[in-house]
Amino acid sequence: MTSIPIVAVKLIALLLSLSVAYLAFYAYRRSEQAPMIYVSVGFVFIGVGAICEGLILDVLGTSLFSAALVQAVLVSAGMVLILRSITLGPDRHQA
Repeated sequence: MTSIPIVAVKLIALLLSLSVAYLAFYAYRRSEQAPMIYVSVGFVFIGVGAICEGLILDVLGTSLFSAALVQAVLVSAGMVLILRSITLGPDRHQA
């Protein structure tokens, strides 16, 4: 069973990452700069990764290793997308 403080902190992390994702998407809509899409999607992955470990453990009843592995893959994918946005730069429009 997951304790209330852990759930609260994970929900705060999810809300913060989704807020950044929304702002990045809004910035993309205003500027049409491709890197902002990568930032937006990257933060969605990070936010989902922040809460998925507990959900996988409690709902699916898998091992801690499996849940941690899924979380690490999601957070890593988000970081790769954000890294891609940084290396793409604002002056190159590639998708």
